[in-house]
Amino acid sequence: MKLSRLFLMMAVLIACNVSAQKIEQSANVTASGFSEERLKKIDNQMNEWVKKGWVNGTVGLIIRNGKIVYYKSAGYNDMEAKLAMKKDDIFRIASQTKAIASVAVMMLYEEGKFLLDDPISAYIPSFANEKVLDKFNEADTTYTTVPAKRQATIRDLLSHTSGLGYAQIGSKEANAIYAKSNITAGVDVSGDKLSDAMSRLGALPLMHQPGEKWTYGLNVDVLGDLVEIWSGMSLDEFFRTRIFEPLGMADTYFNLPATKASRLVNMYSEDSTGKLQKQTGEALGGHIDYPLRKKSYFSGGAGLSSTAYDYAVFLQMMLNGGTYNGKRLLSRNTVRMMTMNQIGDAPTDWLGNNKFGLGFAVVTGKGSADFPSQEGTYSWGGAFKTSYWVDPKEKMVIVFYRQILNTTHNDLADKFRVMAYSALND
Repeated sequence: MKLSRLFLMMAVLIACNVSAQKIEQSANVTASGFSEERLKKIDNQMNEWVKKGWVNGTVGLIIRNGKIVYYKSAGYNDMEAKLAMKKDDIFRIASQTKAIASVAVMMLYEEGKFLLDDPISAYIPSFANEKVLDKFNEADTTYTTVPAKRQATIRDLLSHTSGLGYAQIGSKEANAIYAKSNITAGVDVSGDKLSDAMSRLGALPLMHQPGEKWTYGLNVDVLGDLVEIWSGMSLDEFFRTRIFEPLGMADTYFNLPATKASRLVNMYSEDSTGKLQKQTGEALGGHIDYPLRKKSYFSGGAGLSSTAYDYAVFLQMMLNGGTYNGKRLLSRNTVRMMTMNQIGDAPTDWLGNNKFGLGFAVVTGKGSADFPSQEGTYSWGGAFKTSYWVDPKEKMVIVFYRQILNTTHNDLADKFRVMAYSALND
């Protein structure tokens, strides 16, 4: 009798664990540890931001223990037409592409395709004999270099310590040097191949010595090329067959299908008076309509469009230790490596008191004093004002999406994060 009861308890525990792997709607937010009253304050605040003209529309999503406790939209996709923002609208997620590309890399790492401290040049020969920028003449964009003290590695790419800068949106030195070789930020490229562009990039100087400091750059574009080399697939095909389809991410694309074009959100930006205006034309080195423009150049650093829910599924996979709905993409120890400090005490220019892992910013003990996020929370975002956080200690995923090019209200995502944590009631 006691043995039967034990087996029954084990079966229940296993069933609970399996069900928790897939995101479900919470039947009772109180049971999930949240205050309904405080969650309603998020509604009020998002609507207030719309009324004040700080944002045209938003989508917010909070998941805890695999249960959705908050998933709502506010405001407008089109302010003039009064077209409401919808929860399943598709956003340009820009640099949120990087985490997905980093997972792709680590899946191939687990298959023995490379080791993290392999030099990039072992797979892209132009990265051999690397040089580092020494002096730069802004007047004519000429420069001098010194030899690199060591070769940049795959780990350097994943942790943004390789010395690569960003094209078009980086420093004046990087912008000028990369432009000469037709290196772009990657969001809307035609007439070029990723492999050709990354080969040209390898011959250009690094902005600093490998490992010397953390610098946001084209690292993940190089990783995208490496995924294609190691897997024999295009990055688009690898993402689709190895990540999106297993996870059920049906609304995430490099090339958004015509059947879903109407769900792509409009881009807004503040004009000189602070008023929001719908944007057309160029944005961050590419055309705003780039998700709808057929391409074969797939940027691991910035190319995807997705929904808040789809991306939350990806994040829940990470929170689950690499598995979702019975499909394992990564081992739990690989997830551990990706979400721990991989840059040591290297100086950083964007991270404040926090550090960087292999594809994610990571909250430190010191950084946890800045916001309610627990130590170990990992996150990033996109240039068009999309943001996410994963807190393993609270078992929580937070996603907050806007689609704005320029704004003086950059703090709204952090305010949403604070309110999400403040609604915890257990």
